[in-house]
Amino acid sequence: MVRSVLIALFCTLAGLATAHEVRPTIADMTTDGDMLRLSVTLNAEAIVAGADLEGVEDTNALELSDEIDALRALSPEELGARLSEMRGTLTDRIEIDAGTEAVPLTMTEISPGPVGNVEIPRDTVLGFEGRLPAGADSITVTWPAEWGTLVLRQQGVAEPFTGFLEGGTPSGPIDISGGGAETGLQAFLSYIPVGFEHILPMGLDHILFVLGLFFLSARLGPLLWQVSAFTLAHTVTLALGALGYVNVPGFIVEPIIAASIVFVAVENIVSKGWSKWRPLVVFAFGLLHGLGFASVLGEFGLPAGQFIPALIGFNIGVELGQLTVIGIVFALVFVALRVDALDYSERTGQVFYGVMAVIFIILTVLLSSSGLLSGFEASAPVFLIPLAALSLLCLLAATNVDKLDAYRTFVAIPASAGIALVGTYWFVERVFL
Repeated sequence: MVRSVLIALFCTLAGLATAHEVRPTIADMTTDGDMLRLSVTLNAEAIVAGADLEGVEDTNALELSDEIDALRALSPEELGARLSEMRGTLTDRIEIDAGTEAVPLTMTEISPGPVGNVEIPRDTVLGFEGRLPAGADSITVTWPAEWGTLVLRQQGVAEPFTGFLEGGTPSGPIDISGGGAETGLQAFLSYIPVGFEHILPMGLDHILFVLGLFFLSARLGPLLWQVSAFTLAHTVTLALGALGYVNVPGFIVEPIIAASIVFVAVENIVSKGWSKWRPLVVFAFGLLHGLGFASVLGEFGLPAGQFIPALIGFNIGVELGQLTVIGIVFALVFVALRVDALDYSERTGQVFYGVMAVIFIILTVLLSSSGLLSGFEASAPVFLIPLAALSLLCLLAATNVDKLDAYRTFVAIPASAGIALVGTYWFVERVFL
């Protein structure tokens, strides 16, 4: 049964290892006299396919996934031609208003990126411009909800506006001459969810690394040492990367992050307990994970006038995401730990984990096939199936409580093995595929 659970876990996560990630659109806005210009970097294939990206993190679960992949295989010229046919639709869907007067847009640039791995989004740059009405001193931008999240950045002015638009919500008035920058508190609060979302639901590699730390030992002391070392390390490189002092290419960082997942998971299996070297190793890997976090901030950008509050908010969001992951998994394995310690009965563990496994499986089916809770269904399998698998492992531990250290034998080691397999797949995919 353990082997079956591991196979299911590996297939679920490895199948999403090259997830068709939905990245936010980045729009840089400038004004020159009465002319407003937008340079928009986005994943154009999903828009050409007509996909609804609101609340979606992974296009792999969409019905249009195959069509999106086919569009990613088009040459830049072919994709550009498809976008050119949609000029009217594209310009009409972006709403810019100066007071009560709409600002009509025209498209000035279509620049698709080169063809790459169709499993990974490529960037396309679209240019727009519109003439502002006489006397306009502020504008409001509304981004279509079905096009996903927009990071809107004002350029070329003092105290520029930076904001996140989603769900079709207007930006609110943006002063054309600047001065609409967020306060320190606003920047701090607005970047907390950005950091959190980079862990849950988007940061699968960071989630597996944190779980690798968790499954070393069920005791609080080792976990605190590891999490503290990881937090300190990634905070340092996150700050240095965001400030521009350190810049390591993603093709170097991403495979090493995958290797770090394999290392901590394998060490969980072969080690006979807590090692004094473990925090140092975790610290070293944390430095690399921080560079991964910094690359995300590079996509979003940090408000120039509120750099430090935004950076702190992002980092706190990351920490909250990590603590949420640990909290969820700890809550799930708690009964197995108590059964292993003979505090709870074997029957209690069997009933609890049997029910939990069924609940997670039913939720996976409902959210993946019925369309309930639109916006969450794309991420449901990658989280709910591993939780169901972990429940089954805990069920095994509760059933075999008479075995020495049943939790480690039936939960920690198999879970670590699954994490190591996925990390190995990611490493191979990121280096060779």
